[in-house]
Amino acid sequence: MPATVSAGGGVEEFLDWLVLERGRAPRTCEAYRRDLNGYCEVLASRGRSPNTASEEDILAFMGHQQSRGMAPASVKRAMTAVRTFHQFLVMEGLRADDPGSHLELPTVPKAVPKALSEAEVEAILDAVDGTDPVSRRDRAMLEMLYGTGMRISELVGMSLTDLDMSEATVRVLGKGQKERVLPVGRCALEALTAWLVPAGRGEIEPERWASQHDQEAVWLNQRGRRLTRQGAWGVVKKKAQQVGLGAKVSPHVFRHSCATHMLDHGADIRAVQEILGHASISTTQVYTMVSKEKLWEAYRAAHPRAVLDR
Repeated sequence: MPATVSAGGGVEEFLDWLVLERGRAPRTCEAYRRDLNGYCEVLASRGRSPNTASEEDILAFMGHQQSRGMAPASVKRAMTAVRTFHQFLVMEGLRADDPGSHLELPTVPKAVPKALSEAEVEAILDAVDGTDPVSRRDRAMLEMLYGTGMRISELVGMSLTDLDMSEATVRVLGKGQKERVLPVGRCALEALTAWLVPAGRGEIEPERWASQHDQEAVWLNQRGRRLTRQGAWGVVKKKAQQVGLGAKVSPHVFRHSCATHMLDHGADIRAVQEILGHASISTTQVYTMVSKEKLWEAYRAAHPRAVLDR
């Protein structure tokens, strides 16, 4: 990783440490290299070096990054690089004090999840209109993603024993191996039933299973193996592209849409938190921002005193 600036003062040693001791990815190290090269340039312009920098110098570097119009996330990454670098200098005995020890990282505004409209979701679901086994599977997968708000990784991890068709529930294993039980709505249940019959999943089942893991899977690929996350995401992307919505679709788009539409229709936020499997209510509250935007749109469009030029 050749340096673009001669950055002494322990920068190269720090980057080597990141790779060898912390196992950081090459792209991360390259980003840190650019950040620290810029930091050293600002220090030089102030007659300083990494060994003599103060907290004021670090704040000056942050101000310099912000003045260049860098995105908040990029500024935060640069400040993380600088702060970690100074921790390394102290750890290695290259400095006695850490000028960034009391420095707070800049906050990054939470991104509002992009949700499809209800009409757009319907369009993607309606793009699957066949009765062949693959069409039955794809329809059931899309209905489950939207109907339950589960992650794609949770979807492909489902086994037949996780389903309780009589109770219309499914057990999923989320982040941190946390288990939760989700309700399965009427549309998803009907699509799932159409898939789990001899004319659906039964048509794809192999004569001999490669493993018990595959045999227990709810979702199979056309070779009779458990469908992968990439395979499931490919189905979502393909159907979205068919109706001209490929650019708006991300791996979590049905999850975001499920949460947003539930809140739009008056669901309690803690119920949505439970369904999504969020450890903190603050994570779920991001979705209320979407609903508030729609509320304001409706208010501005309908109320006679909402805007000044009426």
